Amino acid sequence: MACILLIHGAYTGGWVWSRVAAELRAAGHHVLAPSLDGCAERAHLIRPGITTESQAEELAGLLFHEDLREVVLVGTSTGGMVLCRLAEIARARVGRLVFADALALRDGERVADIVRRPTAVSTALTTGPSREDAEGRLFAELEPGLRAWTLARYRQHPIAAMEAPVRLERFWDLPWPNSTVIWCRRSANPPQAHQRRTAESLNARWLELDTGHYPMLTEPVALARMILAGEGEG
Repeated sequence: MACILLIHGAYTGGWVWSRVAAELRAAGHHVLAPSLDGCAERAHLIRPGITTESQAEELAGLLFHEDLREVVLVGTSTGGMVLCRLAEIARARVGRLVFADALALRDGERVADIVRRPTAVSTALTTGPSREDAEGRLFAELEPGLRAWTLARYRQHPIAAMEAPVRLERFWDLPWPNSTVIWCRRSANPPQAHQRRTAESLNARWLELDTGHYPMLTEPVALARMILAGEGEG
């Protein structure tokens, strides 16, 4: 049995992993899919100071207090940034890394260095696509019923986590054996070149899904299988 921590990206929450989590649990694995600070059902807690680093520190506390070890960290989209910082500060509790169409920035890089967001609507504390852009572009690949379900749960993301440069003093210098990068062929962002950089830097397994940026919604069974592909190896 593996212990798997699923880390969501911007504008969503732990709910986005529900279908994948169900597949993994049915296979006998222990699965955690928390919503990050300031996101989803925790959006009412939005405040200054929520960053990629503070979200990672909270997850590190979860791993410590639950005394979890050899944890498979799975991050998607901006959740890849949180994954990297979490892995760096909780190295002794991490087993494998899985990047599912994820951002994996270098120390000092910002999201805007890799991804352009054409219709960002920002407040002092949050940022994200307009409602129209979320429906017509971000979630356009989803069938109508699933799109409506997703849009009802869409929320803007803590702004500092999207705009501040990431802090990763040691991550890229540490060995991360048996890592996996899953590229979604129909997803524009993160660009393929960015994800290739991640795979090459980590000497990671490269897997592909013929879907858009939300494989956890469109291809949950296939994604669950890819998450488990490295189990028993290394």
